[in-house]
Amino acid sequence: MRGAAWQARIACGDAVGAGFLVTGRRLLTCAHVVRWSDRAAVTVTFPHARELGALSASVVAHGGWAGGVTDPGDLAVLELDRDVPLAPAGFAPPDAAYTEPYPRLVAYGFPEGYDEGTLAECQPVSGQLIAGEWLELVAWQGHGQPLVDGFSGAAATLPDGRVAGMVTAAVGSSPDVRKGRMLPLDVLARYWPELGELVPTPGHRDDARRRLYALLRRAVAAADPVGDPNRLYVDAVGVFGPPLPPGGFPSLWDAAAYVQWEVPDPQAVSRFADRLLELLDPEAVSQTPAAPDAPAPAGTPAAPAWSPVVVEIDHSGAGPDQVTVEVSAYRDGRRRPVGARRLPRTGVRAYVQSRIDEAVAHLAPDADELVTFVLPREWLNEAVAQWECGADDSTPLGCAYPLVVTDRARHHSGRLRHQLRKRWQKLDSGGGIEVHRVECGTRERPPSLRKRLWDGDAGVAGYAAPPAAARQHFEVGLTVPVPVLLWPRTGSPCAGHEEASRTDTAPGEPPCPGAAFLDQLAASVAGVPPAELPRHVLSLRLTADAADEPDRHWARDLQLLWDDPRCFPETTASLHSPVA
Repeated sequence: MRGAAWQARIACGDAVGAGFLVTGRRLLTCAHVVRWSDRAAVTVTFPHARELGALSASVVAHGGWAGGVTDPGDLAVLELDRDVPLAPAGFAPPDAAYTEPYPRLVAYGFPEGYDEGTLAECQPVSGQLIAGEWLELVAWQGHGQPLVDGFSGAAATLPDGRVAGMVTAAVGSSPDVRKGRMLPLDVLARYWPELGELVPTPGHRDDARRRLYALLRRAVAAADPVGDPNRLYVDAVGVFGPPLPPGGFPSLWDAAAYVQWEVPDPQAVSRFADRLLELLDPEAVSQTPAAPDAPAPAGTPAAPAWSPVVVEIDHSGAGPDQVTVEVSAYRDGRRRPVGARRLPRTGVRAYVQSRIDEAVAHLAPDADELVTFVLPREWLNEAVAQWECGADDSTPLGCAYPLVVTDRARHHSGRLRHQLRKRWQKLDSGGGIEVHRVECGTRERPPSLRKRLWDGDAGVAGYAAPPAAARQHFEVGLTVPVPVLLWPRTGSPCAGHEEASRTDTAPGEPPCPGAAFLDQLAASVAGVPPAELPRHVLSLRLTADAADEPDRHWARDLQLLWDDPRCFPETTASLHSPVA
């Protein structure tokens, strides 16, 4: 539960309950908590982020609850008057609460006398739904805080903090009966289908699910109705799929949610999305790539679906020594803020160490994490891969995670993002990579290097010396869409080689360390797909760190700038005001 700032207290008139943030400004709670919202203001506070103060919210969707204790649809969707800089809740797979052994669940509620909140532990009695609606809960132990008034709307979370459902009621009229009820995730999505985009569903790829919901939003925004939901459902499940439920579907959202939650064929989601795209944009269908669930052509390496943890550093404008540090995690294609702070440069390492683990915890359990430092140009040679994981863990970050850097100006350049995407399409269709060498003390003029990298469709450029030793040549690499740059973080042009290329070495003269570095680099990455380079460099760092003389290993100070815009769907909006 540590760091779960998405937990919220909801007040409406005399009613007090709980809620939880699911997007930058939307929360879920019980409809009965805000039943007086038409005559009383809805106020939201976040106990773990008190600096945000009390926020106004309005009810934007509900589950159709009719007002009775046992009436179904006790769900309300709230929308704040502005986005909040908090990471939303993460969700468990929908079967997490149904599976034996039934898990221990924790709810954060606000009973009378606990305005700051308190915790209750419970677990499902069975995977059997009550009236097709609720899972029944019992107290985890015979003592401690029971579920009482004030817990309605609380997220029922697994021990790892992921949400498995929402508490709706306390059941029991005596101290000996310590029971409650919750709506599991699939029932919540029945009443608010948009939740389906946020919940990982077994058998469905995250990218296929995101594509489906992006198309649904387009369809809803279209001026004219798009497609018959019943017809799309039949097209998606095929002749031998589950039949239409009685009464059919009132909307595309309902049909898509049913395909996601109830149809066992994982390809049905992609077929539903394909058919919807055809209706939205018939001319584009012939140019649409194969659905994400479809297997790649034989011999084509699949790019890893990296889940980045991003550390972005920028000048704060508050002084030459002050920077803004923002830490966030990407899950299901969405950027989830973890923390942001203005700091002196000397405080950056400790702050990043304190936030990395929290950011990684926001990733899906099966995600391939990628720690990415987005740095000002003068920071690109910073030894971030050598920073320790924390005060109690001396493992270098670069030996704990695949870790890369990228240039902040390049990361936010629309021109380069577009050109890099095209370059990656070419790289994904090939095998290994050629390292375009920039030699120690090269005589090549920067414009000539720029033309060489463009003409060669360069995927990787290797530098024999750090950026400061060949600044103009290094800046060329940053402003041409070369997805990968590698260089040794330490060292300088060799004596006698400042104005000479590698081929000018005199007989008997010691080989240039920069040239030797490029030779080792080229041999090491030969045959490695570019999308796998972060993992390959992690292996090199582990090997160097384990060597008898780590400081003498050629890859000890290897710096990797790796830049695939497809991993970062949002790059323009700051997560936090740099002067706040």
